[in-house]
Amino acid sequence: MPDVIDDAKWVAAARELSAELPLRLRQTLRAYRHDPGEDGVLILRNLPVNEGSLPLTPTVPESVERTATVPAAISVLITSQLGEIAAYRDEKSGALVQNVVPVPGREESQSNAGSAPLELHVENAFHPHRPDFVGLLCLRNDPANAAGTLVSSIRRTLRRLAPDVRDVLFQERFTTVPPPSFHAGDAAAVHAVLIGDPEDPNVKVDFHATTAVDPQAAVALERLRDAFIDASSTLVLRSGEMAFVDNRVAIHGRTAFTPRYDGHDRWLHRTFVLLDNRRTRGSRPGNGSVLA
Repeated sequence: MPDVIDDAKWVAAARELSAELPLRLRQTLRAYRHDPGEDGVLILRNLPVNEGSLPLTPTVPESVERTATVPAAISVLITSQLGEIAAYRDEKSGALVQNVVPVPGREESQSNAGSAPLELHVENAFHPHRPDFVGLLCLRNDPANAAGTLVSSIRRTLRRLAPDVRDVLFQERFTTVPPPSFHAGDAAAVHAVLIGDPEDPNVKVDFHATTAVDPQAAVALERLRDAFIDASSTLVLRSGEMAFVDNRVAIHGRTAFTPRYDGHDRWLHRTFVLLDNRRTRGSRPGNGSVLA
């Protein structure tokens, strides 16, 4: 079997082997997939990541993991048990396992390469096939443990919104442009921010990239942002911990931290999960894992 993660044979083997993960882990993933709970977040701990044996944290732009290292394999195996692993051709060169690391000169970037506060967002909110879940495996956190993943759920936020604000958010009065990490892509057509069941909606918003098309919608969007912040919490992941965020009901961001660029900065592996391969078949050339 090839040791290149993005090889179709390696992905197929990982999908098959994921069925042999410990029963308790598989049960936990299946329950989370069925219903992500109030917070939309799952945290797995005590995964076999040995921080002491890791290489230095990468510092180059567009950093990805192509080789099947132990942490990368862990990311793919667990992701493959939750759903179908996926990536996007125009982001991180379509790599299935992507490094989230601070990059010199990009400190203020609203992207995974920055270290300034990252606005709350749904991953790839502009895209017609955005991920259903986002996985984040921590290889190492920053030495000061200052870097955190900010998370907030519409299930906790909805009740904080006035009925008239909710009504506006369910209307197609917003647009979203691609994030800085994408090298191509068009802005989403005018869309609603809240979608589906009025009592338990999905959310489609990126507070850095989503704008309202009229003043009333702009006020509603700001009310939503305030409510998300009020309901937010911060996850400080440690080495060997993996978080999944339900990208339909929860949004996430990042707290600020100060990178040292000494090889021991924060390092996460990021993966994307789709639940329905048929829905995206027309966007995946060769029935592969990368969306065009």
